[in-house]
Amino acid sequence: MIESLKKLFSAPETEHHKPDEHQLAIAATALMVQLSKVDSEQDERELQAIIDCAIKAHNLTRKEAEDILQSALSQAEDATSLYEFTGQINEALDQDAKQSLLENIWHVALADDRIDKYEEHLIRRIADLLHLNHREFMQARHRAESVRS
Repeated sequence: MIESLKKLFSAPETEHHKPDEHQLAIAATALMVQLSKVDSEQDERELQAIIDCAIKAHNLTRKEAEDILQSALSQAEDATSLYEFTGQINEALDQDAKQSLLENIWHVALADDRIDKYEEHLIRRIADLLHLNHREFMQARHRAESVRS
């Protein structure tokens, strides 16, 4: 697991390789972890939502998703910018897949039944870094909210 994270973050910028599915799962999970920590109240429901989203989006087993979550939690402390994660995602995913990821991020934010202003701000930053426009941002939010209703 640690080797996968090292590969993800140590590739030189001049090297253009697409991240594999496992690396994408780590990057997506790391974004969700960043969101769960932004309001200083990491909730167990948010962590469960991260695991559920990883299983669904990346066809992982619960154990694999939990392992990726643990790695992402430890990496969240060391992350210096969101670009470490979004750069890999932009390279590998099309607009629809990035919008689905943003919808999953909204699911995590909604897991504790409230959207903190810091969470919404971070999701907006993530959307910008993923090159998603305001309409795509709002569509992802609406789809995530409609599932909860």
